[in-house]
Amino acid sequence: QVHLVESGGGLVQAGGSVRLSCAGSGSSFSIRTIGWYRQAPGKTREFVAFITGGGTTNYADSVKGRFTISRDKTRKTVDLLMDSLKPEDTAVYFCSQNYGEYWGQGTQVTVSS
Repeated sequence: QVHLVESGGGLVQAGGSVRLSCAGSGSSFSIRTIGWYRQAPGKTREFVAFITGGGTTNYADSVKGRFTISRDKTRKTVDLLMDSLKPEDTAVYFCSQNYGEYWGQGTQVTVSS
């Protein structure tokens, strides 16, 4: 059974930083691709970034150069460091294992202008 839990969201001013963490259970968490997605009010869920079991990363153009995804195998987490935040980054952020096979419950990030 796979269980994903996001944490670290909150309210931040534009230009600030937030680190999100996705904690995963199950033996496959450390070898599967873990992705971050977000959903803003009234919009569809969109891809933000992913990291493969081998450490390959990929980012949406809208966050490239500002967000960094990383994996901590000791803590069994995948973190998303978000810098230079903009009001348009406001959304509920979800982590997912294996390209949408499993999802966490999401964590709210609100960026004030």
